[in-house]
Amino acid sequence: MNIDEFPVGGAPYGITAGPDGALWFTRVVGPGIGRITPDGDHTDHTAAGQPSVITDGPDGALWFTEMNPARIGRVTPDGEVSGFDLPEDSFPAMITSGPDGALWFAMNRTGAIGRTTTDGVTTTFPLPTPDAAPVGICRRGDALWFVEIGAGQVGRITPDGAVTEFPLPDRAARPHAITAGPDGCWFTEWATGYVGHITPDGAIERFPLPDPTSEPHGIAVDDRGAVWVAVESGSLIRLS
Repeated sequence: MNIDEFPVGGAPYGITAGPDGALWFTRVVGPGIGRITPDGDHTDHTAAGQPSVITDGPDGALWFTEMNPARIGRVTPDGEVSGFDLPEDSFPAMITSGPDGALWFAMNRTGAIGRTTTDGVTTTFPLPTPDAAPVGICRRGDALWFVEIGAGQVGRITPDGAVTEFPLPDRAARPHAITAGPDGCWFTEWATGYVGHITPDGAIERFPLPDPTSEPHGIAVDDRGAVWVAVESGSLIRLS
């Protein structure tokens, strides 16, 4: 396997494939949004706040969360940046496209899930559990699934706002990220060094990683069905 490195500066954080064949990424320091082609040419675009996570949107643009000030940002493939303000201190975390043509995101500090249309009409859905502090969110089928780092739960919300919560066996596990798989969703447990799986009806199974102190964060499923985990201790781990 060949590994190529492209210095872009500014503490890159989130990344996604764009509709233009390039990769788009956020920075927590410096110019907010970057674009890089497969051969390494990159350009920068300034965001209003501190961008966090970015995703491809339903309208051919890229959408991202901004933590401070709290905003939902949008950038077109030709670099036009715009956005919509959110309630102060809501601290939007991860974002994804929903099954209804809107953008859905976790509002970490206000304990809610947010939905915004492509023209900026935003609705918030407070979660039933106090201090849930949602972080990760993904789409699977006709619903959105999310994890509550503060409450130790996985949640499911439908486009009409109906929320179901599934407590984890270890409520102190601090689940962080979640991604869709062929037979449910996979999520990371930051505090325990486990990876979890939840079926559409809420059955949960957990798998320990080799190092219980590795602090797993990001998670993805490849086209072969293997689960990849990014751990803070400095590794990528594959479960197959």
